Amino acid sequence: MKKVAVVGATGYTGVELLRLLVNHPQVQVSQVTSRENAGTRVDAMFPNLRGFLDLDFTAPEVEQLAENDLVFFATPNGVAMKSTPTLLEAGVKVIDLAADFRIKDIDVWEKWYEMKHACPELVEEAVYGLPELNRVEIAKARLIANPGCYPTAVTLGLVPLIEKGLVNLDIIADTKSGASGAGRKASVAHLLCESADSFKAYGVSGHRHQPEIAQTLTKLAGKQVDLTFVPHLLPMIRGIHATLYADLTASSATAESIQRLYEERYQGEAFVDVMPAKSHPETRSVRGANTCRIAVHQPQGGKRLVVLSVIDNLVKGAAGQAVQNMNLMFGYPESTGLLSPGLLP
Repeated sequence: MKKVAVVGATGYTGVELLRLLVNHPQVQVSQVTSRENAGTRVDAMFPNLRGFLDLDFTAPEVEQLAENDLVFFATPNGVAMKSTPTLLEAGVKVIDLAADFRIKDIDVWEKWYEMKHACPELVEEAVYGLPELNRVEIAKARLIANPGCYPTAVTLGLVPLIEKGLVNLDIIADTKSGASGAGRKASVAHLLCESADSFKAYGVSGHRHQPEIAQTLTKLAGKQVDLTFVPHLLPMIRGIHATLYADLTASSATAESIQRLYEERYQGEAFVDVMPAKSHPETRSVRGANTCRIAVHQPQGGKRLVVLSVIDNLVKGAAGQAVQNMNLMFGYPESTGLLSPGLLP
């Protein structure tokens, strides 16, 4: 039984992580931290955990965190990097659910996140935690950069095409997310009266997830990917829907051959579901599940492919993927604690 701690567990990602961990058969949640709520019972803030977790929030003291086998950081950007060097020196594995270790170019990271990186020497070591791409490296890692939610949906939707060099690298990702993607904080833009019965784009001039996605796809392609990434806010709580547009470079490719490509690439992947031809995956089908559902279309048999990719932003887009990475790091079956269907209705 491995001991794990969750730092910054008062947000939506943190409580989702706790929901998954309390039923995991191979780990014990030994510490849940919140400097502001230290001394308060966790289940007083999150009553869904009553009867599952008998802990108080504690202050995030690195000496106590170092007593664990692994520490999850479900914290704002810029927090994990301050404690990670000390924890790694103590032999503790770290999974950061924020963006501190995702982007390899430090100058690019500091531009987008508008702060100085506290431990740039660890960025190159950190493994990007997308198991469908980096399973072998994750299993050997001590530091994981858990991918962002939009990057997970977009990248998984495009991997088969990029790996085989079948599409032009001028790609459009038209993406939509539920309000929980903005985090558990007070914000006028996310009040019920502001976001309900409405639909809008945001971050069109630039979004932090664009360089993260472009970095991964460029590495896969072996050449620069020109990515247009436009996120939107949907009036719902959970879910991401990515509609991806890419033009075929191979005139011989057909809808049938592309369908086979996706099915073969993700055959055996527990958490990627390639749907039958002409399907339209729904976000509600993955709500609460660690699953990415994908469908591929070739409208009118033309050169443009349309890939539809849906995930739960809090599960496969965050906490579930973190648990998937933890399983690989500890040598457990990858799906341990994660095999549950989506919530319907």
